[in-house]
Amino acid sequence: MKTKFAIIATAALVCSCGIYKKYERPESITVPDNLYGENYVTADTTSIADLGWRELLADSLLCELIQKGLARNTDVNVAKLHTEQAELSLQTARLSYLPSFNFAPNGGVSSFNNYNGVQSGPSWTYTVPVAASWEIDIFGKKTNAKRMSQEAVRMTKEYEQAVKTGLIASIATQYYTLVMLDEQLRIAEQTADKFASSVKVLKTMTLAGMSNEVAVSQMEGAMHGVLAGIESIRHSITEVENSLCTTLAETPHSITRGTMDSFCFPEELKTGLPIRLLSNRPDVKAAEYNLASAYYAVGQARGALYPSLTLGGTIGWTNSLGSVVNPAGLLLSATASLLEPIFNARAKVVKLKISKKQQEGARRNLQQTILNAGAEVNNALSKYQSAREMSIQREKQTASLEKAVRKTELLMQHSSTTYLDVLTAEQSLLSAQTELVQDRYDMAAAVISLYHALGGGVESH
Repeated sequence: MKTKFAIIATAALVCSCGIYKKYERPESITVPDNLYGENYVTADTTSIADLGWRELLADSLLCELIQKGLARNTDVNVAKLHTEQAELSLQTARLSYLPSFNFAPNGGVSSFNNYNGVQSGPSWTYTVPVAASWEIDIFGKKTNAKRMSQEAVRMTKEYEQAVKTGLIASIATQYYTLVMLDEQLRIAEQTADKFASSVKVLKTMTLAGMSNEVAVSQMEGAMHGVLAGIESIRHSITEVENSLCTTLAETPHSITRGTMDSFCFPEELKTGLPIRLLSNRPDVKAAEYNLASAYYAVGQARGALYPSLTLGGTIGWTNSLGSVVNPAGLLLSATASLLEPIFNARAKVVKLKISKKQQEGARRNLQQTILNAGAEVNNALSKYQSAREMSIQREKQTASLEKAVRKTELLMQHSSTTYLDVLTAEQSLLSAQTELVQDRYDMAAAVISLYHALGGGVESH
């Protein structure tokens, strides 16, 4: 019998050797060298993600807003609460290794008739025990539960970091949007003032017979169109300010900001090696911690298939031993139980299969998260390059149109050129100037997107 038990125990230990093994990244999880696209393969290990957000966003007003947002934003604070909850769950998992103690005093009173039919007086009995129970973690159920909790803590911390990096990118994007709108508003107001002056000039020329009411109406129409656009820009500014205030968990108010001249970013945008996403991006790290947690869940489910050994004991005082009239005496007991699942073993096998499926799902999710990160980097790089080229061409277009406006005005004074030609040139210039501002904003937004996509903005924890 002892030999059979030894054989069974040895077989169980051999089968359960994988229960205690720590998680290692599967070989199937790969980070291709061309993750950022065929046009962005690099061997450079440096990356703009290595810069702190204060270093990248060298604008004191913006940095002040970001610092305020990190302290007040609701999503960040909720993420912190999730992290604290996970840490408390980890404490619970660690405490499960300790034996449990229960104090359960009980007592009673009874009376009975003797063989002569004489009834005795009431007798009191009592027991004042302290019972202990301790499950020995011989097949790693508690160990895997603890490791799952550890991975959950790591995962929630990375989620908190992801919320913070997303917040930094969001605040910076909204800030630069306001700066862009301010510049567009300035250009529109200058154009409106110029059109208003032109209306006065045309009215004077009409009275002198040098122009006509058609030219006046056309210029007035253009002026009112620009004025309507100004109101639209002002409304957009209010909306963005309100959105930014909400992000900062504040009531609506005006946001103090700089100008477009304050835009200052690295001349060369380095992405580093794609493999660094595994250690830089919080969402990628969280996905891997989720996979590790699923790995330990499989170990825990596998451990549930094996016997559980529980030790118990009781110490206390009682008078219920022997005759009920005995004085109180010391109560000592010790127990050991080995529980092997039989009728519910099939359910535990099914649970193990479910855990394995969940582990495979977590593995696929990690691989897809890496691919999504690569696509985000590619989009940001492409957007930056396109915005930069468009900005170069738009600057040339703006310079040409400014020259066209000046020459058209001169021609109108010395030739048959009408104010319609001047109006057309002015409107084309306004459009080009507005789009140039948009292109410069797109470049700034692309830098922020790239910084975020590469995992920039992460603070040590």
